[in-house]
Amino acid sequence: MKALIAAGGRGTRLRPITYSMNKHLIPVANIPLIVWAIQKVVEAGITDIAININEGDTELPKAIGDGSTWNVKITYIEQVGGALGVAHVIKNAKNWLGKDSFVFYLGDNIVLGSINPFVAAFQEQHANAFLALTVVPDPERFGVPQINSAGEIERVIEKPSNPPSQFAVTGIYCFDQTVHDAIDTLHASNRGELEISDTITAVIAQGGKVKYQIVEGWWKDTGKPYDLLEGNRLLLESMSDDRAQAKMIEDGVDIQGKVQLGNGAQLLGKTIIRGPVSIGKNAIIADSYIGPYTSIGHGTEIDGGEIENSIIMDDTDIQCSTRIVDSIIGHNVTIQNAHMTKPSGHKLMIGENSSIEL
Repeated sequence: MKALIAAGGRGTRLRPITYSMNKHLIPVANIPLIVWAIQKVVEAGITDIAININEGDTELPKAIGDGSTWNVKITYIEQVGGALGVAHVIKNAKNWLGKDSFVFYLGDNIVLGSINPFVAAFQEQHANAFLALTVVPDPERFGVPQINSAGEIERVIEKPSNPPSQFAVTGIYCFDQTVHDAIDTLHASNRGELEISDTITAVIAQGGKVKYQIVEGWWKDTGKPYDLLEGNRLLLESMSDDRAQAKMIEDGVDIQGKVQLGNGAQLLGKTIIRGPVSIGKNAIIADSYIGPYTSIGHGTEIDGGEIENSIIMDDTDIQCSTRIVDSIIGHNVTIQNAHMTKPSGHKLMIGENSSIEL
């Protein structure tokens, strides 16, 4: 099998962060979203991977490389004409895919655990299309399957105002070559896109075998800031405790729970770290409180800060006693104390190269 990872689009719901960086390079638990996707397909034994990118995008190929890091081959395919729908990603990669079956993975989705059983079920059931479904509280945000009394999918409806079920089609699929014929029958939706939901319906209409697996607790779409923080929380909960690479942990430091410390990290003074927390390479934390579900980027320095349930990216400098919660802070940001700040517990979403006072 091959794998096709979708990493195009503009991430408009995550602005201003995505004004200055590709959404798929946003770090979650200190690993870029796209890398989590790559790791999952590599673990499934797939060595031939294509990543769909925006026209003219050089940032993502530069950051990820040719795949040698994972002993695989990565090909980059520009989505000619722009973001014209999820199904258009497959259409655009048709020549590369050829007659091979493939895993189709939306690169901004977080999957906990292995996808190996999912891929194996697709192969064992000889399906033309295989979907992962999960129960969500807001199915109107997703593609929703209509399932009959025999447990068969009759069609999939994209973002329905009256969802026929509580299931959402998650961002991971398996297809064989028949999907290309189905896509060739599609017309653009009212949104001007080739919809993946219409693709599944077209496979069924052509007599294809569409199967599914219901999964629980291992999928997260990261389309909005809250979703990123939730994904960060899920991944931090699943990580192991690892402090061996730290450069220095002073005697006064109090570490509670699972904490990962990157190579060269320093914890100084009367710092309290309450896990799960991930602290990146060469980060310096002094006289600060870092609370649960926080990831601190590489090279970041925090002095006298209080941070909880947040994503702090690389090379940021925080010297601020005001409590920061539920926040996403970009690269190279400077946050300093001001004389008076109310209320405490600010919520921040700050793009790269910013400088603010609190």
